[in-house]
Amino acid sequence: MDMLLNRRNWTRLVATAFGLSLNLTLPLARAAEEAPDEMIRRMSMDVLSTIKADKDVQSGDVRKIINFVDTMIMPKVNFLRMTASAVGRSWRQATPEQQKRLQEEFKNLLVRTYAGALSQVQDQTINVKPLRAQAGDTEVIVRTEILGRGEPIQLDYRMEKTAGGWKIYDLNVLGVWLVETYRTQFAQEISARGIDGLIATLALRNKNGAMTSAGPKKN
Repeated sequence: MDMLLNRRNWTRLVATAFGLSLNLTLPLARAAEEAPDEMIRRMSMDVLSTIKADKDVQSGDVRKIINFVDTMIMPKVNFLRMTASAVGRSWRQATPEQQKRLQEEFKNLLVRTYAGALSQVQDQTINVKPLRAQAGDTEVIVRTEILGRGEPIQLDYRMEKTAGGWKIYDLNVLGVWLVETYRTQFAQEISARGIDGLIATLALRNKNGAMTSAGPKKN
């Protein structure tokens, strides 16, 4: 089973989504107070500027890009919730060790998926739509559009309020929710080979990706 999403340009769009939206420079107290739509708007510009200024990222330095994604993006995601949602009902049957392995391998898969596309970020900007939420809401959807060449790209974030500020636990690119898409793929693998089979498939995909990334660049 190919654990990467098959939809055309999905990797590029999802990577751009995270790449445009997150930064770790915000102090904890301010992060907890900042509205989710304002966080997305401000951080989009911060990270986009960082990517444009980094020649290594622009040139496709895989190790540099992976480090960028892992340190600047993933900490702002509720990854436990994302993984549990992607695995679905089988998550409750998994042992603590299996849950740990699933989180590790799923994270590696997403990091490499996003990393493979960040070098394509060029002149995009983001339009954050008015937030439809009420005072006291702890979960919201921030709806945005990525503007650049061609038609606008629909990009929505499911976010939850935590003690450390708002965190993303799912996103929607062009009408397709990330977690739902992976849940379908993971359910097929679990049905065929069990939870350990899913872990093994993810580990193999990540290993092959690491081997590919370590190879010489093609001119």
